[in-house]
Order: sequence, then C-alpha cells, then structure tokens
Amino acid sequence: MSFLIDSSIVVTSQVLFFGFGWLFFMRQLFKDYEVRQYVVQVIFSVTFAFSCTMFELIIFEILGVLNSSSRYFHWKMNLCVILLILVFMVPFYIGYFIVSNIRLLHRQRVLFSCGLWLTFMYFFWKLGDPFPILSPKHGILSIEQLISRVGVIGVTLMALLSGFGAVNCPYTYMSYFLRNVTDTDILALERRLLQTMDMIISKKKRIATARRNMFQRGDVNNKPSGFWGMIKSVTTSAPGSENLTLIQQEVDALEELSRQLFLETVDLYATKERIEYSKTFKGRYFNVLGYFFSVYCVWKIFMATINIVFDRVGKTDPVTRGIEITVNYLGIQFDVKFWSQHISFILVGIIIVTSIRGLLITLTKFFYAISSSKSSNVIVLLLAQIMGMYFVSSVLLIRMSMPPEYRTIITEVLGELQFNFYHRWFDVIFLVSALSSILFLYLAHKQAPEKHMTP
Repeated sequence: MSFLIDSSIVVTSQVLFFGFGWLFFMRQLFKDYEVRQYVVQVIFSVTFAFSCTMFELIIFEILGVLNSSSRYFHWKMNLCVILLILVFMVPFYIGYFIVSNIRLLHRQRVLFSCGLWLTFMYFFWKLGDPFPILSPKHGILSIEQLISRVGVIGVTLMALLSGFGAVNCPYTYMSYFLRNVTDTDILALERRLLQTMDMIISKKKRIATARRNMFQRGDVNNKPSGFWGMIKSVTTSAPGSENLTLIQQEVDALEELSRQLFLETVDLYATKERIEYSKTFKGRYFNVLGYFFSVYCVWKIFMATINIVFDRVGKTDPVTRGIEITVNYLGIQFDVKFWSQHISFILVGIIIVTSIRGLLITLTKFFYAISSSKSSNVIVLLLAQIMGMYFVSSVLLIRMSMPPEYRTIITEVLGELQFNFYHRWFDVIFLVSALSSILFLYLAHKQAPEKHMTP
C-alpha cells in the first residue's frame, strides 16, 4: 500500500513537470512557429519531466520522503527511461527529421535514419575508449555503460557553461568594465552613419541617371552580343557615361560600412543604457554581486588548478567541511550533522532551481538564434538531448554536495562509476573554459574602444 502511495506521488509530480515542459515548449520555443510534429513536443516534455524527477528524488533523499525501497525503484526506472530517450529515441528522430528535409532521401527516410542512428551509436560507444569509465563487470547495454558515456558528454557541457558563466557574469554585472560613452560619441557616430547613407543615395542616383541615359540613347537595345561583347561592355564605357560597375562596387562597400556603423551605434546606445542602469539601486546591487562573483571565479579557478595539480577530490561535502572548520576555529558547541543536513538541503535546492532556470534561458536564446521553420524540429530535439545529458551529469556532480548518508541509494543506482574521474574532468574543462573566456573577453573589451575611435 505504501508503494502505491509513493508511486502516485512520483507520477503526479511527473505529470506536473510534463505539463510545465509542454507549456514552455508552446509559449517560449514554438510561439512563433506552427507545431507540425507533436512527437517532438512529447519527446521534449517527457525528457524535461524525467530530468526534473531526478532532482526531485535527490530532495526526497535528503528529506527522507517515501520509503527507501520506493525511492530505489523510481531512481532505477527513471534512469532507465531517460537513458532510453537520450541514447535511442532522440538520436533516431534527429536523423529522421534531417533525412526528411532532403528530398532525394524522402522515400527511404526510415532506412537512412537507422543508418544515422547506427553511426551515432558507433561514435557514442567509442567515446568510452579514451576515458577510464569502462567496467568489464557489466553488460554492453547496462545502466553503468550508458550513463558513464552520457556523463562524459554532460559533464563536459556543464564545465564549458560554468567556466564561461563564472567569467561572463562579473564582466556583465560590474560597472568597472563598462566603457565611458557620452552623447558626443553617439552623435559623432550617427553623423558618420548619415554621411554614409547620403553617399549611398547619391551614387545610386548616379547609377539610375546613367541607366536612363543609356536607355534613351538606345544602348540597352544595341548591346553587343557574345563573350567579347560582354567583355567590351564591362571594360569600356561610352563618352560622357558613367562606369556603372565601378560605382556599384563603391555602393556595395558603403552599404557594408553603413551596416557596421549601425551596429556600433546600437552597441553605444546599449552601453549608455547600462551605464544609466548601473546608477540605480538595482544596478548597484548587481555591481556588488559582480564583485562577489569575481572573487568566486578566482577562487574556483584556483581550486580547480589545485585539484588538477595534486590530483585531489573532496571526500566530504562542502557544507559539512565548512561547518567543521568554522566550529573548530571558533571553539563552540554545535550539532554539525543536524545543521549540515538542513544547509545541504537548501544548497542543493538552490543548485537545482538555478540549474533548471539557467539551462532553460540558455536553450531559449540558442533556439531563437539559429532556428528556422525547416530546422526547428531538429534543433528542439538537439536541445532535449543536451538538456537530458546536462541533468544526468548534474546528478553525478551534486552527489558530492550531499552528506555521505544520503548518497547510498544514488551510488547503488548509478553503479560502479568512477565518480572521482568526473570531478577531475569537470575541473579540467572548467579551467580551460574559464581561461579561454577571460582571454576572449579581454580581447573584445580591448578592441571595442579602438573600434569606436577609428575615424
């Protein structure tokens, strides 16, 4: 009876997660497109529902909700379903919709889709060769073999996003990195843009006048035919007429310059708005937050370097370790186990909420940037694949933030994985991503003032 009650709680939450994923799909991703393939919408919503269920089960582990046998069963079932979706279903439908957009392969699309899926499986399986994630104790299609490879891809993605976010967040929030933009700078750039537009209009008028004169003289009807006639018409011009080819090249160059000037003008207006926003109470709050994140970024890069150099992986969760250091330093009586449980619950909850929110915002921006009416189905399936792998790898990494007594079922379900490898791999990719982001933002910030100073 208790198992049925526990299952009803989990299934009800999955239905709610599925509904939220369905609404997000309709209201955010596909609000500008007509939904033609409901299978894409179902796959995306199911992936989102089971991904959120894993985070829900983590919270249930900390709070002790449901029986341990029920939690173990739903952990096992949830991982089997999410792996089935990520390894078999989503890659097949991605190949299916790619082939469907090619007319020559339309009749044999199922066959070619199977071929693309087999190609994916080959490279997916070969992914495990360079990494110490294989275990001869388990079968070919066991959970351990599949989740180990999904974890490598997901942890790599998480580390890339975390490294860039740790650097880009303080760069975006802090007013220190804002360029000094005045109304004089904007007016000067707008004046250059207007002058360029006037030159384009003037040259287009010359082209139109020259073509009208050629038509009135009958040059259009008496054009020499053949290859040599075409060469002669390009290289020579009638007395008193314009060289239309040369003028058109000048117009093309000026139009490209006008586009660049327009984008620079928009960038200056956006920078000016950010300067004005930074003077408000909310802007000052984000500025202080930016300094906090800059310190966190430096600390994270330093710790990642230490972990890589000394091959170190923490055995105690950060909350418990931090409380123990504080209690020993202050010399006070404190129930470390009790408070570490509650603080770990709050910390894990914050990590889960921010992870889901941040990933959904990133997916929405990415979809709007590259989607079209023909590629939208494929892109949504790719986003579902990324989302599922991201959340599965989050479970592997969040496990270390939990006290040891709450890791038991998660460790049993995930199997004999090399958890230390994933944490070291995350540190390596995070460090590379953060340092690359620092270099990229430094060059972009240094080049921006020079670009606006060019006459």
